[in-house]
Amino acid sequence: MSNLFSIYAFIFGCMIGSFLNVVILRLPVQKNLVSDRSVCPKCSAQLKWYHNIPLLSFIFLKGKCSFCNTPISWRYPLIELLTGLISFWLLPDHPGAENFGYYLFFFTIACVFICHFFIDLDHQLLLDKLNIYLLVLIIPYSIFNFHWTHWLLGGVLGFAVPLFVTWLFYKIRGQVGLGGGDIKLFGILGLLLGPMGIFFTIFLSCFVGAVIGLLMIATRKMIKENPMPFGPAIILVASFQIFFPEMAHDIQSWFF
Repeated sequence: MSNLFSIYAFIFGCMIGSFLNVVILRLPVQKNLVSDRSVCPKCSAQLKWYHNIPLLSFIFLKGKCSFCNTPISWRYPLIELLTGLISFWLLPDHPGAENFGYYLFFFTIACVFICHFFIDLDHQLLLDKLNIYLLVLIIPYSIFNFHWTHWLLGGVLGFAVPLFVTWLFYKIRGQVGLGGGDIKLFGILGLLLGPMGIFFTIFLSCFVGAVIGLLMIATRKMIKENPMPFGPAIILVASFQIFFPEMAHDIQSWFF
């Protein structure tokens, strides 16, 4: 694609990133995503339209609310920038309806992953609404692109294996190991990644989660008794498999 289309893709991604910030902030607390106007979380002043221009508003406002001078979290422009870069990166080299369809599919998955990642960090929740949206997106893609054994076995194993491990952990320790959102997300990802792919996701996400947890305990940013959100580890591993399939396949071949 031409440089102009690449610029359009980046701008489009930044705009979507601005909306993802709204989703991350409002969806867990069940606020309306569309009709409610944006306000400063500190002083509750209603923001003007020019306060919500992706990236630029943060720069012009010098990272502070124009009403109360409260610092604006760096997360907002970072999510906008990240989403813009992903859109730019996923833009196909050649035009065409099929290529554009693949672009929308994978870009939408990335957007759901971003929302899941930050909502789980904030609330330790992988929301059903996002999981259902991801399920509706992945089912037709998997049916039309893979043999039925790929998506059926992957989905069943992705749901059943974490569910069984969680049940076993509860029987032994009397504690819930994985939340329902984690189990559902594994099942949905299994439809896309297949049986071997979802086994790799479960194994590697547990490893990544354990390493992150140990590092946080070692640096005293978390105590051992506190639960740690597991969703970000799942998202990181699944993103690696989905967006870097050749590298993931090479690593996966070492284990299976």
